Amino acid sequence: MNQTHLLAVARGDEPADLLLRNGRVINVFSGAIEEADIAIVDGLIAGLGAGYTARETVELNAAYVAPGLIDAHVHIESSLCIPAQFAQAVIPHGVTTVVADPHEIANVAGLAGVRFMAQNSASLPLSVVLMASSCVPATHMETTGAALTATELAQLLAEGAVHGLAEVMNFPGVVFGDPEVLAKIEVFAGRPRDGHAPALTGRQLNAYVAAGIGSEHECTTVEEAREKLARGLYILIREATNAHNLHALLPLIDEHNNRRLCFCTDDRIPSDLIDQGTIDYMVREAIRYGVAPITALRMATLNTAEWFGLHDRGAIAPGRRADLIVFDDLQDLRPRLIYADGKLAAENGVMCSAAPATHIPPSVGSTVNIRWDAVDLRIPAGGRVMRVIGSLPNQLVTEERILPVVAVDGFAVADPTQDLLKMAVIERHKGSGALGLGFIQGIGLRRGAMAGTVAHDHHNLVVIGADDASMLTAAHAVAEMGGGLAVADGVDLRARLPLPVAGLMSDRPIAEVRAGYDALIATAQTLGSPLHDPFMAMSFMALEVIPKLKLTDQGLVDVAQFQIVPLFVE
Repeated sequence: MNQTHLLAVARGDEPADLLLRNGRVINVFSGAIEEADIAIVDGLIAGLGAGYTARETVELNAAYVAPGLIDAHVHIESSLCIPAQFAQAVIPHGVTTVVADPHEIANVAGLAGVRFMAQNSASLPLSVVLMASSCVPATHMETTGAALTATELAQLLAEGAVHGLAEVMNFPGVVFGDPEVLAKIEVFAGRPRDGHAPALTGRQLNAYVAAGIGSEHECTTVEEAREKLARGLYILIREATNAHNLHALLPLIDEHNNRRLCFCTDDRIPSDLIDQGTIDYMVREAIRYGVAPITALRMATLNTAEWFGLHDRGAIAPGRRADLIVFDDLQDLRPRLIYADGKLAAENGVMCSAAPATHIPPSVGSTVNIRWDAVDLRIPAGGRVMRVIGSLPNQLVTEERILPVVAVDGFAVADPTQDLLKMAVIERHKGSGALGLGFIQGIGLRRGAMAGTVAHDHHNLVVIGADDASMLTAAHAVAEMGGGLAVADGVDLRARLPLPVAGLMSDRPIAEVRAGYDALIATAQTLGSPLHDPFMAMSFMALEVIPKLKLTDQGLVDVAQFQIVPLFVE
């Protein structure tokens, strides 16, 4: 940036590169709407007002102009696409910045995974602000492909690859002073440190905040969010594919607290990103609920920029990035023109440029290393009653259900008539032979099985099915692809989607990935699952940092007790 040139344009002494003329500018500082021209030079806003000249002028005809939207917390990997393809989906919806936690690929490929995400994001019109993954592994009750220490996170910070510390999921480690967890927090002193502490309350919440955590995106009720707001946390209201918290939390928003609230998507699949949208959808829904449009836009821009210390964006003001959206209806945000870094990036829902070609280095290639001789899905019936994971619609939390064992020839088996399915988590990083087995309700398959290497956060091979034969067919198909997702019915492989980047992402165009993923979902639904996205639901059933009962390759985890518990109950 040539500051002398910027100032000359700001003064009106030299022409701008681009002039957006006759716009109604949303001022997120004052809450006012200004009729003004916007002069842009070298990707920055030089000035607002009348009398500027430029080499190129775009007439807005009194359309609204707002800052580019910012997603406060997202895992790009959940789009099943690399950043270059993810950008193709979100920019047309007005998102110009995402704050991303790459802990999915970090759990598979470690430092190499984080660096790949940074490199693949570097030349995009989408600004990807990476946070350092704080919990790799999430806990000691899982096997991952890598581990990141405080020293390695400091290395990423020194390289400039990361901006702050991503969601600190090991909240017991924080609360009770685990030295390694506290060391990671200390590395990022003075930088944003995101939280992840579902249902944490009272004195333990006090300890968590006292350690230096500054935000929370796991709130599911207004009461929980209010307590965490009162203790000083920013609340990142989430609306993901499988965690619908937006409408439950909209009653939280009022004139006193709205400056401490932001929007985030966390995990969204391709069809939701393309069809429904992302942060733009959340803004529209907030306005429909009754939130003032400028308040909703501020929550999607300035608030997020301020929490993360991104003071070069989030508002339309001199010296800030020219990340802008142009739209026509203040009550129904539908971005028509999207400018990123002062350049037109998308128009009427269509990107102005294709995604750049991507080289996938071997360090983040497929890693499926399974000891199949150790994979025995049979479960000897060890009692009359057992713990069962109760998956809940549109939630990441689960229930612990105590149900009678269904036994055949001395083995506990699935019973689809009771929506009782078998679940297995097979270690796929080190070929250790580790295998976790259990049962789950809420997925709804009447027959067949589904499997995948997308299993938060360890990303071992997870399988859920009505019978062992179907489960093995699906699991073997995923392994043969080198990672991905599959649906099987008996020995018949019904659908598959290869994910060659760490078993998590594809480098194919997002429209192609979306078509393959939609086919997987439709196939699982023909086998009985009523869920909007059974694969996203399955991926979180192995995440042992969100209550109550989850399954990893090490066994059944009671998250509240933070320990592995037996399947069968005395």
